[in-house]
Amino acid sequence: MASIYILLTLGFAFLQTNPVTSFCLPGCTCTDDSFGRSLLCMATALRRIPDNIPHDVKKIRIENSHLTELPQRSFSAVSALEFLWLNFNNITVMHLKSLEGLKTLTELRLQGNKLRSVPWTAFQDTPILKILDLKHNRLDVLPEYALRYLPGLTYLDLSFNQLTVISKDVFLNWPLYHAGEQPTKKEDSSSNVVLALHDNPWLCDCRLKGFVQFVKSVRPPIILMNSYLTCSGPQFKMGKYFHEVELKNCMKPEATSPVHNISLPFGLNVTLTCLAKARPSPAVWWTYGLKLVKSFNVSQMYIDDDTVKSELVVPSLHLRDSGTYTCTASNFIGNSSVNILLRVTSPESFSPYSSMFPISSSEENVYIEIRIAKQTVYGITIEWYATTDNPAETWYTLHFGRYEDTKKELIYIGPGINTYSVDDLLPATKYEVCVTLKNLSPRRGQCIVFVTGSDISELEQREKLIHIIVIVCAMVLAVPAGMYACTTETRFSCFEKCSDRFKRSKRSEKSLKHAGRQGTFDSLQAGSDEGLCNRDSSEDKQRRRRSDDRALKARTEQINSAELY
Repeated sequence: MASIYILLTLGFAFLQTNPVTSFCLPGCTCTDDSFGRSLLCMATALRRIPDNIPHDVKKIRIENSHLTELPQRSFSAVSALEFLWLNFNNITVMHLKSLEGLKTLTELRLQGNKLRSVPWTAFQDTPILKILDLKHNRLDVLPEYALRYLPGLTYLDLSFNQLTVISKDVFLNWPLYHAGEQPTKKEDSSSNVVLALHDNPWLCDCRLKGFVQFVKSVRPPIILMNSYLTCSGPQFKMGKYFHEVELKNCMKPEATSPVHNISLPFGLNVTLTCLAKARPSPAVWWTYGLKLVKSFNVSQMYIDDDTVKSELVVPSLHLRDSGTYTCTASNFIGNSSVNILLRVTSPESFSPYSSMFPISSSEENVYIEIRIAKQTVYGITIEWYATTDNPAETWYTLHFGRYEDTKKELIYIGPGINTYSVDDLLPATKYEVCVTLKNLSPRRGQCIVFVTGSDISELEQREKLIHIIVIVCAMVLAVPAGMYACTTETRFSCFEKCSDRFKRSKRSEKSLKHAGRQGTFDSLQAGSDEGLCNRDSSEDKQRRRRSDDRALKARTEQINSAELY
């Protein structure tokens, strides 16, 4: 009987020192040591904090799992918890009340997670917290009162995050910072706190001035783990230590320009210059007519620590480039802008035409062949060919606008270019586009008139692009849905006849298929319109015959050089 009693006593003692594994979470390990009972869940498939954690656990270590969030009252059932390690998980969100009920927590480690921010007021629920490890996260902001509720810390690690700018007030508002000012605590080394701030991408501009001064003058009770903090920007301060830089006060931007009025003839290039002085470095952009100028025309460079030089290049000036260009510089303090007035001299102001582009008698009779080369949902591309004595020096003028407008928009095209794209066409609208040599007025054969169809949904246009009639007399092309076109050589009776023929062709599948088999502009003879329209005058025929050989040769050369297809 005595031996049975001894065996029972030994068995009870064994259970006390080696808890039964059934009291632990699946996949985890529970142990007892000098710190008390511990729960270890290493490299498990946990995706959330378990609800059935034993209430007597004093240390929890969950690492290399799939945790993504610390929800409200995550560990409130474990009121005796003192050590919480949640390193190397995927935690991105920490709830404001995630630490509620942890009055005895002294150590919190969240190393190697994906936190971009921390609800610092959550530490009101951990009044005796001494160690807070947040290194290797993605923190980019440290609020001014972040450390107010951490009066008992002895170790704070914020290294290897994304902090760029913080205020010195973050530490001036920390109760521990003022502990050293109390005579009774100056000799108490146990109240010191180790602070790790290294390996953050510090931006050493005027906004960091106060913090840099703090680091230079830091003293117990705060001890920096690594006092050699380095600048990651701006470029001219990159790699320098804090104790090597002297930062100035911040300053509102001041934008200026060396020239405010510029007048140039069309066709030239112009560079507009803007100087922006500010601290910190401002963002600079250009606007023209309330529209933002595309960035690929803008270049920037630093003249000194505080001044940015921005240049806007306007290539091959056209009349439409005339107007006011605004350069704006802005930082967190404010903004400033400067206006530059650009005047482009119109070729029409010269009589006769400017000596820059003289017109010879032979050029006045040059025949220009024009066609629609490409079409998109809301636009077309015009292509033209002409035979001139000096093609490398020949300029063209594009006349584009609604057919009924007497004054068309003039677009000047430089030498070596024989295509132009027209976009943002309105539905159910008649347009006219003409190509002339230099500043000559359009003549018959140098224009195309086209009518856009009814507006339909973008999805329908993508799924159902059909062949419709482009009228250059009886010629058929594939163009966007509902668009008709004809040259001004045809009379509008021709246009109406061809439109009627198109409408009738839609009524029978056979005629639509027949239209689909028609050739393109290039595959049809120039005189194929004779059966439908009035014949060309004898003068037009003679003019075409005279320039036929030269036009064929020029078109071959331009196709090879421009690689249109």
